[in-house]
Amino acid sequence: MWLLAQLPIRVQWLLGKIAGLLAWRLAGSRRHITEINIGLCFPELSSAQQAALVRKSFIANGIGLMELGLAWFRDPAKLTSITTVHGLEHFEQALARGKGVLLLGGHYSTLDLGGSLVTEYINADVMQRDHNNPLMNAVMTRARERRYGKVLGARDLRGLFRSLKNNRAVWYATDQDYGRKDIVFAPFFDIPAGTITATSRIAERSGCAVVPFSHVRREGQPGYDIYFHPALENFPSGDDLQDATLVNRTIEREIRRAPEQYLWMHRRFKTRPNVGDPGFYGRH
Repeated sequence: MWLLAQLPIRVQWLLGKIAGLLAWRLAGSRRHITEINIGLCFPELSSAQQAALVRKSFIANGIGLMELGLAWFRDPAKLTSITTVHGLEHFEQALARGKGVLLLGGHYSTLDLGGSLVTEYINADVMQRDHNNPLMNAVMTRARERRYGKVLGARDLRGLFRSLKNNRAVWYATDQDYGRKDIVFAPFFDIPAGTITATSRIAERSGCAVVPFSHVRREGQPGYDIYFHPALENFPSGDDLQDATLVNRTIEREIRRAPEQYLWMHRRFKTRPNVGDPGFYGRH
């Protein structure tokens, strides 16, 4: 990965496309999950359009795999010339409140590179779920420690609140299925999705601002766009379902910028509202 990261970015994108197409052909289980998710979330598309989006999603995530090397082994400052930041004033206004900022992100294919690029413009900490592979986890954590102020474990709520109390920004994502504990079922692309209520609890206890942000890879010409949006209003509202619906709608809006760049390989709708409800994914 280190060697590949030294190649010109156009070459890396080409190799990523090849890797994505190979995965599309060979990773049957992940392709099945992606097909189900895209079929559920984009019912307005024809079968051919859905199939094309599945293929493009694998390509985008293949390129994202190559970008891990850029994020972990290269200086992201070298990419600022092809990066445009939109709405930075929204982040600065939220930080000026003095209660910290929860950066509401999502699992886009530009996940690590986008995060590294963000730290060229703001100071931030990050929450991460450790990788199952100890070597990959060590490399990932070391790389993130060079980019972020602090790398917080997914369960390190004490560290999270300490960062917010110190008026820090913390990168935080809620858009995966974490099981049945402490969730509500809020619409995500009009499908009831198990959505954690922790975002409301964190904002309620800390008084922090919740600022949506995303990062998108441009089509064709290599380049990236980072988007910051105004802090969520009336959040938390006191109604967990209303809050979770707002969070999901916000993430959905960002996904629609470039739907192929989202991590559709994840079983987002695995947990069903009722235990006896049939699953979407079969035995995959």
